[in-house]
Amino acid sequence: MASGSPYTIKWGIMATGGIAETFCKDLLTDPTSRDVHDVRHEIVAVSSSTSADRAAAFIKKIDGPSSAKTYGSYGELVADSNVSIIYVATPHSHHFQNAMLALEAGKNVLCEKALTVTASQAKKLVEKAKEKNVFFMEAVWTRYFPLSIKVRELIASGEIGTVYRTMADLSFNENSDKDDDKVTFPDSNRMVNKDLAGGALLDLGIYALTWVFQTLYHLQPASSKESPKVLAAINKYHTGVDENTSIICQFPRNKTIGVATTSIRVGTCPNGTTTAAPAIRIQGSKGEIQVPHPAFRPVSYSVIKKDGDGKVEVVDCPIPKDEKRNWGHGMFWEADECARCVRDGKKQSETLPWEESMVIMQTMEEALKQGGVEYPELITTDVYDAKSPLNTGNQ
Repeated sequence: MASGSPYTIKWGIMATGGIAETFCKDLLTDPTSRDVHDVRHEIVAVSSSTSADRAAAFIKKIDGPSSAKTYGSYGELVADSNVSIIYVATPHSHHFQNAMLALEAGKNVLCEKALTVTASQAKKLVEKAKEKNVFFMEAVWTRYFPLSIKVRELIASGEIGTVYRTMADLSFNENSDKDDDKVTFPDSNRMVNKDLAGGALLDLGIYALTWVFQTLYHLQPASSKESPKVLAAINKYHTGVDENTSIICQFPRNKTIGVATTSIRVGTCPNGTTTAAPAIRIQGSKGEIQVPHPAFRPVSYSVIKKDGDGKVEVVDCPIPKDEKRNWGHGMFWEADECARCVRDGKKQSETLPWEESMVIMQTMEEALKQGGVEYPELITTDVYDAKSPLNTGNQ
């Protein structure tokens, strides 16, 4: 690589669903449109679990490079020597087996959130990443937004004094207009399908927990860092997954409390207006920081000081677009982080280290346990099987 030229990371994309499409479109944007000049991204391979034709159709859909290889199995994808990092874009029910397949092949891995279904699965993935000496990260894209970085900096600098509480919500009112007992999703949909680890918490609630953890846990001094005591309340949908979940995370040593709520029965903003109410409130002794809905992709934050005479300082943080493609969703920042870590030989990201992903999984597992939510053994086992139907698509 010539001095001063950007480092190019070569991506292999595992799965061809909606989240993969959004991520890949961000990979294809011009990094300079977000003022990034040190790294760039190349999609070199895409795989469906069942058909190379589906992978080819995906590349065409995203206007991706015609040079990208297309595979009809995940095994072929992870064996491609030209791929330096695998993006696991499958449902979280499949993450343990799929990510382990890639790690066993010695690939760097960015795995969508929720990282796994159980804490023991997350622990085994981390252990395998250590054993293989590769980079591994959970794809909590919101953490890498300049907005999130700025909010963490404000908290660390004491801008709102000592922070004692964070309240965060991500909820969407998905009640059916035809049947009060049902939501808009069919029972087979991943949002409510127990076989796909459905439910509000693992899909939506992880974003509420992300704000609790990045404002309370992540910023704790190493000498006093502690996992939270967890108290959860859950209402279950008729499929057995959670439809309405509230979690209190208490950090006794640091005297902080986080409240994370999520629901598919009510909405954070009932009418969809992002400014109707804050989705996140980070409350300190000298004031608070508010972040509007949606928790996963906020574009502004507000600072309200205790002694500020009612003044609200609103800071806009728009997500830049590549004008040529007219696209920019915000997932490119986590991709940039991956590229820099791989370039620099880092095996984990300081913004979301392995240990923190594991503690978040422990928190969600405890909440689900308290709520009596149980998932099938096929997706909760922590025994890796290269020939699992979750890896081969033979379900």
